[in-house]
Amino acid sequence: MPRGASPKRERQFEHIKESAERRGASTGRAKEMAARTVTKERARVGESSAASRTSMRDPKAAPQRAGQRSHTAAQGPTKDQLYAEAKKRNVEGRSTMTKQQLARALGR
Repeated sequence: MPRGASPKRERQFEHIKESAERRGASTGRAKEMAARTVTKERARVGESSAASRTSMRDPKAAPQRAGQRSHTAAQGPTKDQLYAEAKKRNVEGRSTMTKQQLARALGR
């Protein structure tokens, strides 16, 4: 936990860490997830001295967002991700397809 964190943030950190460990995350990964979540929340509500633009602009709190940004972007998967999936499924002509054509061929 960052120095100067409130008792509330300490409890939040422990709760998130224990929850992640129950879901099967390693202790190190659980600590990292908890620290990032608490740090972002501190920045969002103005408890930290520095904050990123996304911390301040995002209308949803980290627990509400629950990893949405990491799984789906505004444009969906990248062309490289679609190509890799097409390669796994052995889609014919994939090397010359555009991103939109790959998505269509994969049924997205």
